Order: sequence, then C-alpha cells, then structure tokens
Amino acid sequence: MRNFDETNITTAALARISNAEDARTRAISQALVRHLHAFIREVEPTFEEWEAGVEFLTRVGHFCDDKRQEFVLLSDALGVSMLVDAINHRAEGGVTESTVLGPYHVKGAPDVPIGANISPGATGELLLVTGTVKSARGEPIADALIDVWHSDEHGLYDVQRPELANRSTMRARLRSDSHGAFRFWTIRPAPYRIPHDGPVGEMLEAQGRHPWRPAHVHFMIEKPHYRKLVTHVFIDGDPYLESDVVFGVKDSLIAELQPRRGDRDDEQPGEARPGGHWHLEYDFVLASA
Repeated sequence: MRNFDETNITTAALARISNAEDARTRAISQALVRHLHAFIREVEPTFEEWEAGVEFLTRVGHFCDDKRQEFVLLSDALGVSMLVDAINHRAEGGVTESTVLGPYHVKGAPDVPIGANISPGATGELLLVTGTVKSARGEPIADALIDVWHSDEHGLYDVQRPELANRSTMRARLRSDSHGAFRFWTIRPAPYRIPHDGPVGEMLEAQGRHPWRPAHVHFMIEKPHYRKLVTHVFIDGDPYLESDVVFGVKDSLIAELQPRRGDRDDEQPGEARPGGHWHLEYDFVLASA
C-alpha cells in the first residue's frame, strides 16, 4: 500500500500491526495508533508544535535517574496514574481505597518493631500513628507487612535531603501484631510540591496549575492471600485536599490529627512523650486476593 494521506494512513498503520503474534500486544498497539491519530486530527499541530512535543518528552526522559522519575510525575500530573489505579480496583466496596504509589517509594526500607521511631535524625512535631489491618469480614490480619513513608516538616523525603542520602528516615517496614494492630512514632508530614524544576513543572505552569500535594502518609500493606494495598492517609484540613496535583485524594482516606498534650498518651500511657504530640489513627481493610 502506497500514497498515504490523512484519509488512509491510520488504516495502513493498523494493518501493519495486525501481524503481531501476541494478542494483547496487538490490541494495545492498535488502540494506541487509533487514539494518537485521532488526537493529531483533532489538534492539527504545526511542525513546530509537534517538534516541541517530541522535545518535551525527550527532556522528561533526561530528567529521570535513580532518585527521580519524571515520567511517573508526568503520569501522575495528567491524572493517568489515578485512572490506571481506578481501573484496577473496581468493585471493591468495603475495603480501603487505593491511590497512587508516587515517585518516592524505596525498596528495602529498614524493618522496625511495633512502637519504633521511624524518623531518626528528622526534626518536626511528634506524631504517633496507630491503626489496625483487618479483612473485609472484620477479622484481624496478623503479621501483615506494613511499608510506610512520608515527607518531613519541610515537605521533603529523605531521598531529597543529601545529608540523609546514606540512611533511611521517615520510612520503615513493620508488621501488625496478633490483633492486627500497629503503631509507630514519627514526625508530622507537611504539604509539598512535586519536583517542578523540570519539564513537568513547566507543563503545570503553562496549564495554570500549582504543583502542591496535601500532607499525607504513604502505606503499602501486604499479606499472603490478600490483595496488596497501596494508599495514602491524608490529614484533614489541609489546604490542598481539593486540588491535589496528582488527583489522589479520596474522602475515605482523610483522617483527623488529634492533639495529645502533656505527658499522656490515651492509647498507651507508657509511651507518653513530654510536651505532647499528634495522634493519627486509621484502620485498613484488605481485599481477598
């Protein structure tokens, strides 16, 4: 087939792909061609605009390294990550809702016992985090692996702070007890801006958007025979709950911080801290695998 123009090139491209042996590869590739060609027909870009788009994606790739994933940021900021998440977590009423993983999860966080301080070397307002892990039938899930991480009082993760480059803080892994309960000490996280000194930041500015995320604590919870949960717990009252740059906020994932003033801890008096602290409590429900 020759003499391609805007009326026949899509058909020709789809025909070329039809020989793919793997059915899923064929379906994805054909859908990509259909939608990409439809996009081009809708916006009718000039050569200069198309070249600018290619250059933008090239720069996104150049900004990626072992500590920063600009393509993840792009996916998040365009709402694509949350769309993929929503498609993969349909019809799971009664279980804790999921949200995006984000670019700051690090494998191999230190394992700590229940009640440990996961933020050594970090300054900020003291925060006690407690909760439970249960099944959809209300049964406690013991020995669930709970991977947690969050930002500091300035909205920075440990991987963004050079002085903490060789040790983890504000992140850890712990396991639920025989009652499905967990608890750990840390510092209160703050709202933060996603990295906006690169092409994704330029895109947000051009779109008239801010780069802020509301304060939250990340949780990834795993247990054999249950579906892995990746989610956040957001802090109630945060000014960016209505405009999270990555579209990750859900009402069910918002929890209120409770002040605990003086030398008392209503949950566990033996762990009271002089000067008081904040308390964040959240109960998680896992779906069966």
